[in-house]
Amino acid sequence: MGKPVVNPDLCTACGICVDECPTSALDLEDVAVLARPDDCTECGTCESVCPNEAIKLS
Repeated sequence: MGKPVVNPDLCTACGICVDECPTSALDLEDVAVLARPDDCTECGTCESVCPNEAIKLS
């Protein structure tokens, strides 16, 4: 699937992806960021819960 890539133009920093990430790989700064890439299992949860479609796996 791939690691999450956040489009900063679409991310509103709502934090839903951070809250829903099962491995706590994401953090919230000005936008969501993949803070711990080694913890990411590429499950796609962040992409599926983002209300603004700001996260894509690649």
